[in-house]
Amino acid sequence: MLPHKHHHSTSAKLWPFTARFISAEERLAQSFESKGHWVSGFYEFLRFGIKQGWACLFGGLMVALLIATKLWYPTGAPLARYDFLFLAASMIQGALIATRLETLEEARIILLFHVVGTAMEIFKTSVGSWAYPEVSILKIGGAPLFAGFMYAAVGSYLARVWRLFDFRFTHHPPVWATILLSVGIYINFFAHHYIPDCRLLLFAGTALLFGRTTVYFKVWRTHRNMPLLLGFFLVSLFIWFAENIGTITGAWLYPHQAKGWSMVPFTKLGAWFLLMIISYVMIAALNRPQSFIHERKALLVSKPEPEPASV
Repeated sequence: MLPHKHHHSTSAKLWPFTARFISAEERLAQSFESKGHWVSGFYEFLRFGIKQGWACLFGGLMVALLIATKLWYPTGAPLARYDFLFLAASMIQGALIATRLETLEEARIILLFHVVGTAMEIFKTSVGSWAYPEVSILKIGGAPLFAGFMYAAVGSYLARVWRLFDFRFTHHPPVWATILLSVGIYINFFAHHYIPDCRLLLFAGTALLFGRTTVYFKVWRTHRNMPLLLGFFLVSLFIWFAENIGTITGAWLYPHQAKGWSMVPFTKLGAWFLLMIISYVMIAALNRPQSFIHERKALLVSKPEPEPASV
């Protein structure tokens, strides 16, 4: 990944919660920067991890809830575990909005994630792709309502990481084209139960649209870059890890796990990759991807016109 200078202020400064820490963090950063290349490099690495952890706040809390309720939720409690998870997730989402950690625009997109995810859960549980073995009242068909928050967690992460890392792009495909692709992916999640699976064509379409796209993300002073497809894969991989944790806690189970837990098949990574595309496109439609301007070009653009010579 190559570093590139960028003189535009990071969008994280526009986020009310993080804005209050900008000055203090800048003083800390300067102290690391003055200690040499290796120390400043370590600080940037540490900063990357903290930003990623902060972006994963909602998803991390959801995973923590799954683990905690598996270990300590009382058997025979009047409120079913699944219903508790739904209420707790709703409270967390409300707190994020109340503290302005998520904007109302992002909250609407995340609500759409919940609706889209719940619709898929209702269908997938009806055809036996996976199951929720515990009882609950707050459910539709075989899908408890908390399940939609697992999709909302992906949306929350993408919305937050976009801000924290001040995303910029080169060769980004038109948003309308990515929307068509994501609609095709979503339809295939349902249709492949009745007609031949088109996911190979969808993978090819994804590669065709995003193959040349580079995402620039600002960790500290400069924008780093990586192929956007690689970013999709890495996020999908971490979702796959989280899904394994979810099945260990028994929150949901695949058919091969009915008699005892075993790892979620690695082939599911492909499904998560395609779901990542849907998730990304929904956030991109909100944020409208901005082009990255290289330092030299930015300086030329910002250079003032020379004043006419006096006569």
